[in-house]
Amino acid sequence: MALCSRTITCFMLLAALPLCASNGQQMQDAPKTHRISPAQPPDQQPSTAIITPRPAPVEPTPAEMRSMTAVQLEEMGDQFRQAKDYFSAVDCYRAAVKKDASAEYYNRIAISELLMRRPVEAGKAARKAVRKDKHMADAWNNLAVSYYLRKQLEDAIRTYERAISLNPNSASFHNNLAAAYMDSKQFDLGFAEYRKALALDPSFLERVSQNGVSARMSSPEDRAQFSFVMARLFAANGDLDRALHFLRAAMEDGYPKIDDVYQDKEFAQLIKDERFLALMKERPVAVR
Repeated sequence: MALCSRTITCFMLLAALPLCASNGQQMQDAPKTHRISPAQPPDQQPSTAIITPRPAPVEPTPAEMRSMTAVQLEEMGDQFRQAKDYFSAVDCYRAAVKKDASAEYYNRIAISELLMRRPVEAGKAARKAVRKDKHMADAWNNLAVSYYLRKQLEDAIRTYERAISLNPNSASFHNNLAAAYMDSKQFDLGFAEYRKALALDPSFLERVSQNGVSARMSSPEDRAQFSFVMARLFAANGDLDRALHFLRAAMEDGYPKIDDVYQDKEFAQLIKDERFLALMKERPVAVR
């Protein structure tokens, strides 16, 4: 059977954290195919290496699809998705559903729809998946992502919690829940979920730092609060460079309780750093 891909990890502060649908890959813009022409992913840098492109599969005709088994259609859909031709992938998965209406195939449709940033369609497919299998944690996560993208934060939080109850060891699920908490201004709860994600997967901090997380925050107060939370998280993890970066950002956005660093145990190591002492002495003026 083709590579199983159920989870899309969604740190979705859209101009910020990567949204994680359940299939182990960050959400990107829809692929460049004959149907659409999206922008190139921002993390894709030019390379001088000579790369032989992998030829994309050719979408079968309706007659050919009718003659294929559900498993064959699933495998071809996975090939299209790996080639980032999500439209063709959905066509194959939908044809597979007609032969075997399984939760797995509906979940694959949801994944592909999320990768095309079509949360309404993704939500419909994910709901069908959880109706077929109420214990499929990845499908619950993908349903939550569809809510999140539509800014239905309460529904997203509740549904992420359902996914976590079924699979508490998924860093992606905790990352996603943290993003939803942050968007709903429940910063302490978001911090707690980020810490759980960190315990499960330390590499997620690198992904956070590479994206303009605070860019989506609607006000300087929210950005300041978020930056302070991230400074705590990086400081607790021993990444003092990034902790200082976010602490400065919090100060520049006018965080009113900056002196809490002296009482917060998470900052115990940071406050001994000479760069921290210089920053606190400088006290950057809030930029509004």
